[in-house]
Amino acid sequence: MKPLVSIIMGSTSDLDVMEGAAKILEEFEIPFEMNALSAHRTPDEVEQFARSAKDRGIKVIIAGAGMAAHLPGVVAAMTPLPVIGVPIKASLEGLDSILAILQMPPGIPVATVALNGSRNAAILALQMIATGDEELMGKLITFKEDLKQKIVKANQELSEIKFKFKVN
Repeated sequence: MKPLVSIIMGSTSDLDVMEGAAKILEEFEIPFEMNALSAHRTPDEVEQFARSAKDRGIKVIIAGAGMAAHLPGVVAAMTPLPVIGVPIKASLEGLDSILAILQMPPGIPVATVALNGSRNAAILALQMIATGDEELMGKLITFKEDLKQKIVKANQELSEIKFKFKVN
């Protein structure tokens, strides 16, 4: 089984956030790999990873990083593959990570999800892959419908809660 998605993070201290992406990919039965790579501490390994990812069959890279958060952008500069950046709240309430990932120069896009939003990063990766995979697209449609049904059910439960001035 060859991985289709690569989850990378600056260090294993980011694992508690990035495992959310792994759980989504696991739920959808999509093969993935997971590695710690640091743009600052292991730049040669980052370059080797980024330049080889396409040839290894990777379709999307999810890159989580905190603080200076250069990993997603550095990888995006060296691969033609889509890169989804996950800013991790490590310092400055995560604002440093958000801005470092979000503010990329022209020609080097990085899709950026919410602070600690690795689950959404995985869903976005699946949506990208599903543009050429009808079976996966069907699973995503079902997933989104299930999200809708949770809210429908929640509203039914809320309708049963009584307050003197509640009118619905």
